[in-house]
Amino acid sequence: MTTVDTAVTRSGPTGIRTARDLTLLLGRVGLAVLMIAHAKLEYDYGGGSIAGVGRLFEQAGVPLASLTGPANLLLEAIGGVALILGLAVPIVGVLIALNMLGAWVLVHPTALYAADHTGPETVIAIGLLSLVLAATGSGRFGLDHLIALRRARLGDLL
Repeated sequence: MTTVDTAVTRSGPTGIRTARDLTLLLGRVGLAVLMIAHAKLEYDYGGGSIAGVGRLFEQAGVPLASLTGPANLLLEAIGGVALILGLAVPIVGVLIALNMLGAWVLVHPTALYAADHTGPETVIAIGLLSLVLAATGSGRFGLDHLIALRRARLGDLL
């Protein structure tokens, strides 16, 4: 899905469109900062290596840790950069939501607001924000929008 839906983007006043797109930009960048910072934290805790992240996942009991650890690290780092750029936002949003579902089930299975602060609230919130971004796309302030506009223009020329 892209944000070049003329029925939605052109029906409201420009101020509302701009506010919507700025809100999507803020949500994308905020989520990206969280993802990139978490990737850096995992990398550091893993001894500064991708294989070390796999060992961290193994210690946490995550299945296929040597595969899922590095995949998680790369998703959070590269996906975070893609979110900042507004590139492939629907795909990255779904992948991060699935990642957070795994984190909830495998790493944070305790009750909400657990006394030891290991509850799943943060991963649930990140997963839900990711789904919202997957459904809405990047907004006008992202590369997805520019790519869709270019494709639409090229389509008109053919």
